[in-house]
Amino acid sequence: MARSAGLPSPDQILEFLRTADAKTGKREIARAFGIKGADRIELKRLLRKMADDGMIASRRKRLADASALPPVTVLRIAGIDNDGELFAHPVEWDTRDERPAPRVLVLRGKPARRESGGEQPVVGTGDTILARLTQTGDATYPYEARIIKQIKGPEAFIVGIYTANPRGGGQIESANRKDKQGFEVHKGDEGDARTGDLVRAEMVRQRGRGYAQVRVVESLGRADDQRNISLIAIHQHGIPDQFPKEVIEQAENLDELKPPKGRTDLRSVPLITIDPADARDHDDAVWAAPDEDAGNPGGYKVIVAIADVAAYVRAGTALDREARLRGNSVYFPDRVVPMLPERLSTDLCSLRGLEDRPAFACFMTFDRHGRKTTHRFDRIWMRSAAKLSYAQAQAAIDGEPDDTTGGPLLETVLRPLWGAYGVLKQGRDKREPLELDLPERKLILNDAGEIERVITPARLDAHKLIEEFMIQANVSAAETLEDRNTPLLFRVHDAPAPEKVDSLAEFLATLDIQLPKGQVMKPMHFNKVLSRARGGPNEELVSQTVLRTQAQ
Repeated sequence: MARSAGLPSPDQILEFLRTADAKTGKREIARAFGIKGADRIELKRLLRKMADDGMIASRRKRLADASALPPVTVLRIAGIDNDGELFAHPVEWDTRDERPAPRVLVLRGKPARRESGGEQPVVGTGDTILARLTQTGDATYPYEARIIKQIKGPEAFIVGIYTANPRGGGQIESANRKDKQGFEVHKGDEGDARTGDLVRAEMVRQRGRGYAQVRVVESLGRADDQRNISLIAIHQHGIPDQFPKEVIEQAENLDELKPPKGRTDLRSVPLITIDPADARDHDDAVWAAPDEDAGNPGGYKVIVAIADVAAYVRAGTALDREARLRGNSVYFPDRVVPMLPERLSTDLCSLRGLEDRPAFACFMTFDRHGRKTTHRFDRIWMRSAAKLSYAQAQAAIDGEPDDTTGGPLLETVLRPLWGAYGVLKQGRDKREPLELDLPERKLILNDAGEIERVITPARLDAHKLIEEFMIQANVSAAETLEDRNTPLLFRVHDAPAPEKVDSLAEFLATLDIQLPKGQVMKPMHFNKVLSRARGGPNEELVSQTVLRTQAQ
């Protein structure tokens, strides 16, 4: 298109839009560049072409540079950078010319609106915010954002109980109690759902003045079916159980890593995994052996290795953002809502027996009294020598090995592990932590996924061994981070409130158990109480009461 001599160039128009601090449209552009008469028609054509080329966009009846963000926009927190700062991306972004969405630095402190008062809301990865933006000219963060308010984004799917209308369609009552209003299903969108079915539905139209409109995508069976209880609980608590398409595709496209340079090769070291018998994924492995150093008689060397998720999940990727949003896996009697897709959680990042896997390892040395003398961390390649259950490992130590645990594995792997645990237990006993040993209930399901019975699994030394090894590895990690002046969070339990201690003392007196008064309560005082009750008819009751006395 030939441009009139009186018209500004596209670059001049873009510069004007970037610097304008008020409403900008065709009229304002014409006024700014002194365009009159027939040239206004040519300006209109030029602006239309710029819009078609993706150079400008219409935002709420105003024109704007399509490569720039509006002063107030909706952002989604994408992650935390290496400096610990939150950064975000715009929720809406024109990707026709394949330009990446700009990264926006989210400022902490006072909110953007004075009338809001106080500090900005606490936000994290995955949260959606309305923010006021300021251009910075910086290449990494071209914008800074001050939060106006936090926005709860609409869920892509809802789960609820369907009620059919006689004339077709129906309504869905959400399983999430926070959804006070129902959802409407138009005729033809109900699939094969019947009244009383638990269904999964996708959003068609958000709420206006009436109900939100949804479309049934899956009927999950009767709502009163025992197998659907956990699914209802998932949605009552807003736990995301569906991975976005982008996350699934990214996980499925990952290739199994080959041992590269830069990792210590420990595939010849017989690390093993010890987990519940029904575990689908295996996150950690252990190994121990007597210390050969003559200066540490009776001491042990211990390795705790965890699957190195970072070998596959890179910072800032869709997988990383989704994992940060979820934070952890959630376990139910009949299913698991994983933090990562199954391609990772049960395959690439699971320390399977006799398969090469990248791992992150903590190497520790303990003296004969259970005191840790050294520790270090390293990225390794490992090959689990065996996949054992707690009961299987314990049975081997108790003199009943099977085909897997008998022979060399028992003598070269399991006995050294128990030897190291015996040493670590000495150190634990000297520290005198609170020794609450409450029974754990386990639901046993039949083939139909229904609850068959409830059992209390035996508390084995194999459980305690893994727990103690993991505690020591976590302590080593905390010490390493402290040495490097890295900020980190600790869980701290304060001393119990005096009134709670008094109530405990009154209760224990009815069982003829004395609790010392008039002094600062320490774990050793509670351990004496627990020891008095151990093996008696009131052991669990006393343990539960002592637990409730503690500060959260």
